[in-house]
Amino acid sequence: MRRVLFAILCLVAVSVQAQTPVRVGSKADNEGAVLGQIVVQVLKHEGIPVMDRTQLGPTSIVRRALLNGDLDIYPEYTGNAGFFFHRETDPAFRDAARAHALAASLDLAANRLVWLRAAPADNHWAIGVRGDVARAAGLKTLDDFSRWVRSGSDVYLAGSAEFVESDAALPAFQSAYGFRLRGDQLLVLAGGDTSATIKAAAEGTSGVNASMVYSTDGALAVTGLVVLDDPRHVEMVYQPAPVVREEVLRRYPRMREALDKAFGSLTVDVLRRLNARTQIDGEDAAKVAADYLRDEVSL
Repeated sequence: MRRVLFAILCLVAVSVQAQTPVRVGSKADNEGAVLGQIVVQVLKHEGIPVMDRTQLGPTSIVRRALLNGDLDIYPEYTGNAGFFFHRETDPAFRDAARAHALAASLDLAANRLVWLRAAPADNHWAIGVRGDVARAAGLKTLDDFSRWVRSGSDVYLAGSAEFVESDAALPAFQSAYGFRLRGDQLLVLAGGDTSATIKAAAEGTSGVNASMVYSTDGALAVTGLVVLDDPRHVEMVYQPAPVVREEVLRRYPRMREALDKAFGSLTVDVLRRLNARTQIDGEDAAKVAADYLRDEVSL
């Protein structure tokens, strides 16, 4: 009788555990909202119970919630693992495949967290130049930009104070590519909103013709700015990938294949278009995610 009762209790416990909702988080920015909704909707499509906690806050809050067991999964960027583990100077984080492999290895060993497939889109700091200016000057890479600056051309770049001052941003580009922008060639805007700097460059505000950007900014899809390639890999690779607690993945193993498929189609052009719909057109992130999953992933 005791054995039967024990077996019944075990079955009940397994059943309850199987129905425990997966708590999905995301960062509070536009891209985080879209990526979070992609995770939410994929899991629901797979019949996995979900608790939607997307747009929770900045990286520090969302990461802490995952580590503390208050979240089960959220989309993170491979490059951020370099900062999590104080490895930001490691050259592995400047190569897409190596960055993902190292992030996955470090987080699994330290925290029993699993990094699923990363999207091919890379969301890093970059410099964009107004389309007509880039075409006239033949600007495609930061090597070209360096040549343009050193030629004495009228370069006027809009950026945030963080972009202009951070060792990981403009100073790193200047050091690697051998150019220097004077103070009168910089329009420093309050805050870190790239939509403002992109708008200034696209519209030529006060003579601005270049801008700090994030490479997946939605505004890039509609303004025609040319994002310059970084052939020397100054910036770390920031590819978004779902990060899930190992225990939860073990409970719902089918989420891996479904999320791998969904994130595998997120190229930089696709992510820019999705971001434009939320950032520029003001559409709801859930609808944008649903359309993407239907049209691009056939979900």
